[in-house]
Amino acid sequence: MSKYTIGMWMYQNSGGDKIQQKIVDKLLEKDISTIVDLNLRYAKVKNGKIICRSAVMEELDLFFSYNAGEQTLYQVYLYEILNKFIPTLNSYESFALSEDKFKTAHLLKRNGVTTADYMLCHRDEVKNLREILKEWGGKIVYKPTDGWGGVGLVKIENEAALDMLLPFLNQTDIRYFYVERFITYDNTDFRIDIVDGEFVACYGRRAPKDNWKTNITSGGSIMLREANDEVVKIAKQAAKICGLDIAGVDLIYDLEKEEYVVLEVNGIPAFATPQQEKMGLNFNDKKIELIVNLIEKKVKGYS
Repeated sequence: MSKYTIGMWMYQNSGGDKIQQKIVDKLLEKDISTIVDLNLRYAKVKNGKIICRSAVMEELDLFFSYNAGEQTLYQVYLYEILNKFIPTLNSYESFALSEDKFKTAHLLKRNGVTTADYMLCHRDEVKNLREILKEWGGKIVYKPTDGWGGVGLVKIENEAALDMLLPFLNQTDIRYFYVERFITYDNTDFRIDIVDGEFVACYGRRAPKDNWKTNITSGGSIMLREANDEVVKIAKQAAKICGLDIAGVDLIYDLEKEEYVVLEVNGIPAFATPQQEKMGLNFNDKKIELIVNLIEKKVKGYS
């Protein structure tokens, strides 16, 4: 029987099931057993215990949550509570930060990392949106502060477009508007994976024709690309500032200002799918090794 036991909830599609098994096997070699499929969506809390699939979550040595697509408010709520009693990966605080685009951008900007120029204003202060649209040359991007995959992003290129968007937004319960300056770039980005402060891999995404979004869910495509020292340094810095042990940092190159810009910091960056591995994205084994070593360090108290 292993001395240590951790819990894991990991996505199963796109090769995630095989990644999970590799992590489980490598952890077992380090005397760490794993209880898988601990989706807190199905947990119950009673008399001081969070119970999921018969496991008492507070008695685990660590909880590794790695599933972006199936999160529920209940699951996230329990994730926050559990983090007060055992180590979680990522920590709830850093996970919650990465889920909020404004909070991430604000923290990075305050710590000297270049992000897109942004503004947050109350929903009743529409005049601020009109002023910033003019100040930023007539192009801004409206973003929900949460969400992923490019869902809800709208490029606004003139006041007429803003006037068309506002009635829709006013029908929602949104309390504020978050917008960013539209950056002129070559319609490709960099995704830099970082684990425990170490560079794992770099690849890129290319926006489809007649679109500006590089997200795969928006029609973007994966491309091989090499990292340079500057983007790796920026990504490491961004991950550290956000407190993320595991991070995927998205950057683009601003052609007007001639500088790299951090667009987003993802707390659950996906592994390469089997199809992506065939095209040359061969970083999964390195990422698995670094994550396993990170878990061992946390449960065994290594510094």
